[in-house]
Amino acid sequence: MFNYTATYTDKYQLTMSQVYFLKGQKDIKAVFDYFFRKLPFGGGYAIFAGLEDLLNALADLHFDKQDIDFLRREGFNPDFIDYLEKFRFNGNIYSSTEGDIVFPIRPVLQIEANIIEAQIIETLLLNILNFQTLIATKASRMRQAAEDRVLIDFGLRRAQGPGGYYASRAAFLGGFNGTSNVLAGRDYGIPVSGTMAHSFVESYNDELSAFIDFAEVQPDDCVLVVDTYDTLKSGLPNAIIVAKKMEAKGQRLNAIRLDSGDLAYLAKECRRKLDNAGLSYVKIAVSNQLDEYIIKSLMDQHAPIDVFGVGTSLVTGNPDGALDGVYKLASANDIPRIKLSENISKITLPHRKQVFRILDNDDRFIGADAVTVSDEKDVDVMHHPMYPLKSLFVGNNAKEPLLQKVIGNGIRLSTPRSPLEIVNYSLQRLEKLPDEYKRFDNPHIYKIGISTKLQTERDRLINEFKK
Repeated sequence: MFNYTATYTDKYQLTMSQVYFLKGQKDIKAVFDYFFRKLPFGGGYAIFAGLEDLLNALADLHFDKQDIDFLRREGFNPDFIDYLEKFRFNGNIYSSTEGDIVFPIRPVLQIEANIIEAQIIETLLLNILNFQTLIATKASRMRQAAEDRVLIDFGLRRAQGPGGYYASRAAFLGGFNGTSNVLAGRDYGIPVSGTMAHSFVESYNDELSAFIDFAEVQPDDCVLVVDTYDTLKSGLPNAIIVAKKMEAKGQRLNAIRLDSGDLAYLAKECRRKLDNAGLSYVKIAVSNQLDEYIIKSLMDQHAPIDVFGVGTSLVTGNPDGALDGVYKLASANDIPRIKLSENISKITLPHRKQVFRILDNDDRFIGADAVTVSDEKDVDVMHHPMYPLKSLFVGNNAKEPLLQKVIGNGIRLSTPRSPLEIVNYSLQRLEKLPDEYKRFDNPHIYKIGISTKLQTERDRLINEFKK
């Protein structure tokens, strides 16, 4: 939907790039890591999302005429502008597979390109991957809470502008069944779902007439919102009348929707009355400021709810709002680079790297990823990145390399995957993750370690730059 051009970036990317260009450093070969430092929502894992959209954006990323005219007005050097007119991304990308479960500190994706190309795409990359990973992770938590119930994204109207479009995609990747967002449905092949608003009922002189008209026009997917006036005294009785009229025509009312009140109590009462009326096939959908905790509470109360419609909390990533994904230089001109900090957790890892997932004898995840220098083919011991006396022997375990080359010299190497393919892959990966990491409260901490070689290189650079 969004027409990305190369000015979808921060100005300092361009000012730094201009210096590189004018000082003859435009061909410096750089490696940047994309990673995040903290799991959102106090959870035990994150779902990597946004890669397909990023690859699509990079495929034709350039400065168009409007961009070039603007940059001239901004006072950029004419020779640098001439360079930008020919800009394309011609680098390499090594990435985790979209839909995989990912964890802090370890690289999720690596960029290898000349330093100007790598710098200019940073903002776009962070914008796409941070947001979609955040929302996919939130959706996955709701999927865990809702078990096998249907989850529908209702969040477009509450999203931060066009972010709602990408939130719908990310929610689907995280386990939602559909969306109210028609454009996302069209572009991503996500099933589209919708009911009726209270205003539709209010526009009629009486509730029953509104229900009758809606059912006549929408007989194949009729969902009636029953709480406009009084759920149990008015809305539900009128819905039952309409359901019986539909039965007489060989049709079926699909569902009723509750959007206010004590959802557990009302769902139970509605289920009892619907069943007593011989309408056990009519589903119950609920909405109204749902999140994973409310969904879990309703499930724990055995509320007979078939469909959860989730809006604000999902598409805004409440309460975290943003994933703290960062983009850090790891190598320049094949020389390893490092950023130091008084906070040891913010010291970066040098070199181009590989990440190995450690497996048990049943091909399940043991709860550990090992980060190595890219030329290491195996790892025997992984060391805690901040506490060097802590280590884990993994020499006898099978290991799965996670970073795969998806773009080579600007050309896409990986086969495009549909959202549904990504969903199915993500569910398979979650099945391999022990339940302890999926808990809402106090989940197990997934171990991230570094190889002996990477630890040695990092410590060497720390000592070198501290002198």
